[in-house]
Amino acid sequence: MAITKQKKEEILNKLKDSLKKSKMVVFVNFHGLSVSAAAEMRNLLKQTGANYLVAKKTLIKKAFSELGFSGEMPELEGEIGVSFSEEDAVSSAKALKDFSKKNSIKLMGGVFENEFIGGETVVMLANIPPKEILLGQFVNVINSPIQGFVGALNGIIRNFVGVLDEVKKTRS
Repeated sequence: MAITKQKKEEILNKLKDSLKKSKMVVFVNFHGLSVSAAAEMRNLLKQTGANYLVAKKTLIKKAFSELGFSGEMPELEGEIGVSFSEEDAVSSAKALKDFSKKNSIKLMGGVFENEFIGGETVVMLANIPPKEILLGQFVNVINSPIQGFVGALNGIIRNFVGVLDEVKKTRS
């Protein structure tokens, strides 16, 4: 069934509004996905603070071309849905990557920091650990030289006590 021109304008405006607010956009090929699995994916994305919209590829391409992102738009094959993440850029990509392991969806690419990226880059971004883990690793890196210095000082003191003990034994 054909979509009216007015409905197309509404979808185009909704796409553009979502794009302007988004930190990251992911293109998803959902061909072969059941209705229940699609509902599960939408709920999963909603939990991460992302929205999901299905539109015709011509409308998607038109919205992206009008907003002028840098780079080359990835090839959009099959049935395409678009995930818009407004809060945490990586959490929606991570949720979609995990969902794709169990279901028949494919990450086709997206937009990150106003630049088109490919599907491999989306997966790479999805593999980044959460912020809390990264902060913990950063603190460990900062603390590592201090721990090494304390260990070296302890070794010097231990060796000095050992030398004093040997001197005591030889004089007694």
